Amino acid sequence: MFRVITFVVNFSNQIGERFPYSNRYAALNTLELMTFQSLSSNTQDYLKVIWDLQEWTHEPIQPAAIAKKTGMKPSTVSGALGRLVTNGLVQHAPYGAVTLTERGERYALKMVRRHRLLELFLVDALGYHWDEVHDEADSLEHAVSDMMIDRIDATLGHPSKDPHGDPIPSEVGDIREVNSEPLSDVKQGSVVRIERVNDEDPELLRYLENEGFGIGKAVRIKAMARYADSVSFSLVGEVEEAAPIALGLQAARQIRVVPITQGSTE
Repeated sequence: MFRVITFVVNFSNQIGERFPYSNRYAALNTLELMTFQSLSSNTQDYLKVIWDLQEWTHEPIQPAAIAKKTGMKPSTVSGALGRLVTNGLVQHAPYGAVTLTERGERYALKMVRRHRLLELFLVDALGYHWDEVHDEADSLEHAVSDMMIDRIDATLGHPSKDPHGDPIPSEVGDIREVNSEPLSDVKQGSVVRIERVNDEDPELLRYLENEGFGIGKAVRIKAMARYADSVSFSLVGEVEEAAPIALGLQAARQIRVVPITQGSTE
């Protein structure tokens, strides 16, 4: 205990030499918030939101996008980003993009791992449908311990994907992503396999399931009407192709697919 107190005192003195008085407490708070367990649920949520946005869009993340996804006011998001920057979890210059630091990404992936394993557990062990698990996992991911998540992982056989096709990070934060593209970007006549579906729109998930579309299903793009804001596609691999269904381009962007050859549609 004496050594711990001595370290804190010495660190405080070093902070006093390196930072103006007004910034000392911010620097000390950064030291206090270095562990994942000490992060607030709100901070954990922001890190996961930033990760989700960059995973699906592959574009620079602006505060406005975070505000839209969280439903928060821009001023609220701005304040939260300031705290994340102070705690060394994100990098953000005024009017610039938001990026996760190495530690911020590591913590974000822990939340992503929790969320996706919980979704799969709810489906496989408790009989939930894939359109019912997102909000439940959002609530549970802050309450479960790392031990419980590891036990769920082992019980499920260390799965690589959640019910929506999203890759599940490993215990050490490794994540295997498949090179996929939005269904809205695929050319007419292409045959593709559904790789992932965004889990945040339960109505879309229910619609796809009711029509027989799911992860791993092969589909043919029948028509791409960009000016009509729609794409139609049908299941393949049957003796006779099923009737096509149509989606708006905004919904089609929530489905990611990979190309397949004609001989690989089973």
